[in-house]
Amino acid sequence: MNVVGFSTAMDGVAWRGLVYAVFILHFVLVCQLLLLQPLVSALDGKPGNAAELLERVSQSIKVKRYSEALDDLNAAIEADPTLSEAYFRRASILRQLCRYEESEKSYKKFLKLKPGNSAAEKELAQLLQAQSALETARTLFDSGDFTKSLEYIDKVVLVFSPACSKAKLLKVKLLFAQRDYSSAISETGFILKEDESNLEALLLRGRAYYYLADHDVAIRHYQKGLRLDPEHGELKKAYFGLKNLLKKSKSAEDNVNKGKFRLAVEDFKGALALDPNHVAHNVHLHLGLCEVLVKLGRGKDAITSCNEALIIDGELIDALVQRGEAKLLTEDWEGAVEDLKAAAQKSPQDMNIREVLMKAEKALKMSKRKDWYKILGVSKTSSISEIKRAYKKLALQWHPDKNVENREEAEAKFREIAAAYEVLSNEEKRTRFDRGEDIEDMGMGTGGGGFNFGGGGQQFTFTFDGGFPGGFGGGFAGGYGGGFPGGFEF
Repeated sequence: MNVVGFSTAMDGVAWRGLVYAVFILHFVLVCQLLLLQPLVSALDGKPGNAAELLERVSQSIKVKRYSEALDDLNAAIEADPTLSEAYFRRASILRQLCRYEESEKSYKKFLKLKPGNSAAEKELAQLLQAQSALETARTLFDSGDFTKSLEYIDKVVLVFSPACSKAKLLKVKLLFAQRDYSSAISETGFILKEDESNLEALLLRGRAYYYLADHDVAIRHYQKGLRLDPEHGELKKAYFGLKNLLKKSKSAEDNVNKGKFRLAVEDFKGALALDPNHVAHNVHLHLGLCEVLVKLGRGKDAITSCNEALIIDGELIDALVQRGEAKLLTEDWEGAVEDLKAAAQKSPQDMNIREVLMKAEKALKMSKRKDWYKILGVSKTSSISEIKRAYKKLALQWHPDKNVENREEAEAKFREIAAAYEVLSNEEKRTRFDRGEDIEDMGMGTGGGGFNFGGGGQQFTFTFDGGFPGGFGGGFAGGYGGGFPGGFEF
């Protein structure tokens, strides 16, 4: 190749290089203009593209797209570090999100550019106040002062930092501590509306539904959270814990329906042990356990279970009825009537309650009358011959002439024994007594035959249908005129 050709070739290469370099420079310049155009500062106070940027930021804040707003502001500041309004807007957003350290730096940067700005100084003071209030609220929560902690969150933190998710979640936990589950559901609903993938909000909302015994909705929240994070420990624990509780509760109900009451008792107790704090569900478990224990005749244990149900819900009519039934088993007649009357007043149209109440009132009435069987020391199934033998034995034991030192007591006891015999030795009277009829006047002075004894100026008369059993002969000394019909020998 000759020199001229080589030179020409080199000139072509150089020319192409120059053109390529010029193209690159123009491309970079165009890119810079395109990127920086919306971010140019209006330092001279004239409206420009910076105003459009800030308007876009305002719109993002309105729809709570804080991340987009921050991205725009960060780009603007990177393009123009002197754009003071961008620092102020960024500081305000970060304060609302309770990213306090970042927010404080942005406020201070703005105040360097705009010293003495009252709006920025005011918001910086609010930031510090909110930051301190959040720390105080956490301390109060840990110490158990839930009411005061909630005041700090509502009246300070969320006033100056309304988008603070940490404060909102702490508020939900405080509502839980106060067992205000409906409000907890409402608050977590707001959080999930802004961020539907917030796992802690899903967990807390599920738990709120759980403690309101709305178990189906609780399970759906747990499942949604586990789809987002299958290994989330707290969500797994809540989900499988609820499934186990429902399984135990259903097993108890099934065993009741099958008449397997002893197995049902164990299932009810097992379900109650899973979560003692789940009162909305446990009230039904306590009631179910009480009903089964009544069926088993375990009155004392049944009363304990019904008491637990009534502690949770004092207006629970079924618990009052079952406790009344349990008290009948323990022969607490007055307590049974009291519970059943209260239940009848709450549900006056329920004839089943009225029937049980009548049964309790009859038992109470019978408990206050004299038990002739008990007085003679015989059972309700005793034969007439057994009753006669018991009477003779007690009559001899408590005869006033044989109890000179405690004559008054003996006379009273002797009268009671005689009255008992008069009722139980008469088939008609005994039948009426067994039916629960009021026959207190049947005892003394209603039959024929009779005997009397006197002492200390008093005369006592006993009369018996058919005379004194077995026959006392020869009379009694010491004022028992005429003796006992038929004669008993002492």
